[in-house]
Amino acid sequence: MAVTLNSGVVMPLIGFGTFKIRGKELVYSVLDSALAAGYRSIDTASVYRNEGDIGESLKELLPKYGLKRQDVFITSKLGPKNQGCGRCRESCLQSLHSLQCDYLDLYLIHWPGTQGMQPCDARHRDLRLQSWGEMVALQKEGKLKSIGVSNFLQHHIEDVIDTTKHTPAVLQIEYHPHLVQRRLVDFCRSKGIHFQAYSSLGTTTDSNTLLTDSVVCKIAKQRGVSPARVLLRWAVQQGIGVIPKSTNSDHIRDNMDIFSFSLSDQEMVSLNQLDTQSHLCWNPSQVL
Repeated sequence: MAVTLNSGVVMPLIGFGTFKIRGKELVYSVLDSALAAGYRSIDTASVYRNEGDIGESLKELLPKYGLKRQDVFITSKLGPKNQGCGRCRESCLQSLHSLQCDYLDLYLIHWPGTQGMQPCDARHRDLRLQSWGEMVALQKEGKLKSIGVSNFLQHHIEDVIDTTKHTPAVLQIEYHPHLVQRRLVDFCRSKGIHFQAYSSLGTTTDSNTLLTDSVVCKIAKQRGVSPARVLLRWAVQQGIGVIPKSTNSDHIRDNMDIFSFSLSDQEMVSLNQLDTQSHLCWNPSQVL
C-alpha cells in the first residue's frame, strides 16, 4: 500500500527504520533482509550516522533484487545542529553524497529546535524557517522530491505554512496506542499532510510497555499474529505510515505482513482507549 503526497510523489505506507543500526556489516544484513521482505522505503537521518553505510549497501543490493534507484523511496533528515541558512543546504548535500543519490524522495527537518539552545529561545523559529526556505529551494532544484518535518506540533507547522505558503508533505512523529495524537492527525489531514508514526512498537529496551500491553497481547493471540503486527496494523488501518525497525530477519519479515488482516472496529476502539499520553521518546512541546 502507498500514499500520494501533496508533492505528487508516491510513498509506501510502510518503510524500514534504521535508527541505531550502524556498521557496514549490520546495515548490509538488515537491508538485505528488508529488501527481500518487500520493503521499498528506507528511513534514515544524518544523526543516525549510518547514511554512508546505507548508500554503499544499497549500491550493492539493488542489482541483486533487480531494482533501480527509483524503485526505492529514501528519506533522510536535517540534524538539529544544522538548522539555518547555509548549514541546511550543506547538510542536505552531504546526505545526498553519503547516500550516493542524485536526489532524496523525502527530506525532513528532524526537530523544531536547534541543538545547543534552550527550548524557550526565540531563535528556534527563525532558524527552522531559514532551513525550510533552503529545503524549498532544494526541492525546486530537483535534489529533493518532497520535503517535510519531524517532531513538529500544530503551532510549529501552522507557522511554517503561514510564513512560507509552502505546506510540508509529511509529519513524522511519535504515535502509538499509548500516545494517540488525534487532534494532530486531524490537523494534518485538513492540510493534506501525510502523518507518519515512529516508535510504533515502543522502545528497544526490555521493559517495552507496548509489546507487552495486555490488550495488545490479547488481540494478537486471538488473531494469531504477533503484538508487533497488531500495533502496526492499528496505525496503517488509520492511513498512518509506519517505519518499524529491527535487526532480526524474522521480525523484519513479520513486520511487513500487516496487510493480510484487519482489526475490527471494537479492537480499534480498545487500542485507542490505551492512550495515556505517554512519550517514549522526545517531547517537542517546550520548543518555541
